[in-house]
Amino acid sequence: MAILFKAEERTAGTRGELRKLRQQGIIPGVVYGTKLGNPVSISVNEKELMALLRSHPHALLDLDVPGAGKQPVMLTEVQRDSLSRSVLHIDFHQINMNETVKTPVRIELTGDSQGVREGGILQALLHELEVHCLPTAIPDVIEVDISGLQVGETLLVKDIKLPNGVTTKLDTEQLVVTILAPQKELTEAEAADQAVEAEEAKERAEDARMEVHTSE
Repeated sequence: MAILFKAEERTAGTRGELRKLRQQGIIPGVVYGTKLGNPVSISVNEKELMALLRSHPHALLDLDVPGAGKQPVMLTEVQRDSLSRSVLHIDFHQINMNETVKTPVRIELTGDSQGVREGGILQALLHELEVHCLPTAIPDVIEVDISGLQVGETLLVKDIKLPNGVTTKLDTEQLVVTILAPQKELTEAEAADQAVEAEEAKERAEDARMEVHTSE
C-alpha cells in the first residue's frame, strides 16, 4: 500500500531563494516521469521528509503532484550537504504500477542466535537487499531469522526467504550475516578506531544513491 506524502508547487528559484526555503524547514525537489512530460518542481516539509527517510526511504508513495494530481512515485535521490549532512534536494520518479521495479529493501535480523548467546559476535555484512518486484509487492523490510546460527556459521543471500512475487539478482553466495568467535578485549584506542570506522560506514550508506529502475 502506497504511503500518502504531501508536496507543494515550487518555482525553480535561485540559490539564495532555495537557501531561504531550507532555512524555513522546506526542502526543494523535482518529480520526473514520462507521463508528466516536463519535470515538476516541488517542495516538501523537512520534518515529514526526515520521518520518511528514517522509516520507509524506498517505499511506494502516493504523491499529489502539482498540475498532475496524485501519482505513484518513489524517492530516487537525496542530496546532502557534505559537512552538515542536512538534506539539500530530493528527486522523485513516477512509477508504472504494471512494471517491475528494482529497489533496495532494509534487512531486519530476527531471532536470538545460539552463537551470540555463547559469546559469539554478530556481524551483519549486508543491510539492504536489492529486489525486483511490482511496486505493490515491495516489502517494508526483509526479515532474516538468525536464531539457528552457531559460532562460525554464516547466512548467505540464497538462505533468505523472499515474499511471493519478490526476487533478487544478487550473487546467491553473497554473505549476509556471520557469527564470529569471541575476540580479545580491545584497548581504548582500538575501540575508538572501530567506532570511527562504523560511523564512516554509516555515512557512506546514507550517501548511497537510491535508484529505482523500471523495465523500460
